[in-house]
Amino acid sequence: MKKNLMFLALAAIGLASCNGGYKKGENGMLYNIYTDKSGPKIKEGDFILANLVIKNDADSVLLSTYDQGRPSPLILPKPQYKGDIFDAMTLFAEGDSATVKLSADSVFKKQPKPPGFKGKYLVYDIKIVKVVAKGKMSDGVFQAAITKYMEGLGNAEKAAEPAKIKNYVADKKLTVNKTDSGLYYVITKPGVGANVANGDTALVTYTGSLLSGKVFDTSIKDVAVKAKLGSLDQRPYTPIKVVIGQKKVVAGWEQGLLLLNKGAKATLIIPSNLGWGANGAGPIPPYSPVVFDVEVVDIIHPKPGSAPAPVTAPAPLKK
Repeated sequence: MKKNLMFLALAAIGLASCNGGYKKGENGMLYNIYTDKSGPKIKEGDFILANLVIKNDADSVLLSTYDQGRPSPLILPKPQYKGDIFDAMTLFAEGDSATVKLSADSVFKKQPKPPGFKGKYLVYDIKIVKVVAKGKMSDGVFQAAITKYMEGLGNAEKAAEPAKIKNYVADKKLTVNKTDSGLYYVITKPGVGANVANGDTALVTYTGSLLSGKVFDTSIKDVAVKAKLGSLDQRPYTPIKVVIGQKKVVAGWEQGLLLLNKGAKATLIIPSNLGWGANGAGPIPPYSPVVFDVEVVDIIHPKPGSAPAPVTAPAPLKK
């Protein structure tokens, strides 16, 4: 009997080592919980706030909430199949950290693999930041609890914003100027002639990034390719036209361009109140300061009585 027990124990250790310490779930799902808080497990319908890194076997990152600057919110849906990522979430509790490996063939059974995807597994590194359990709460009470939590999170992010900008400036060793409105800027290359003025059309090349360095938009194709931005072939990579005074771009852009003349290059650090504010936009989280490296390629002055040129700024520049 003891021999049999010893054999089973050794077999279990051998199986675990073959899987790199991972436990096995449904349909080949593998998981490893590094931090186990042993609290109530997440259930279908619960609200989750989680940090997430998705990558392939070769550690090529496909998505990271750390790059985006904020954990991702989710109300846990019903699993699409046993052993999918939503099923895996029910293994965890608030505060847990884990890695989940899912068979790429299972994940992409009904949808195409991302371009260039290689590997046997899709790997999820997960940190469960917050759980609001649905339990027996009515939908109204549940939504109110989520709203209250998210508002508190937003207020904390808003309060932390000045320190984030200060740390960014210090880390990059920038000598910045600051306008009365709170825009930070560094003119990295002086231009020539008069500054951009209201009514002018500025032709601008730009790259926008979060304070983490994650590029979210650019008018320069080489930068877009390096940053692995999507839809590379669905937009022109040329200087954009911005008509100053039309308020078609965020306030930080208009204010920053008014400081520059033809040929000037600058770095603009735009606080959220001059950018995308409490709501954010796409890859820009709420209360997120952003950085734009811009160059004024040309300035087109309006002809008397003529209509202003159309703005060609892409969607992320609009509020």
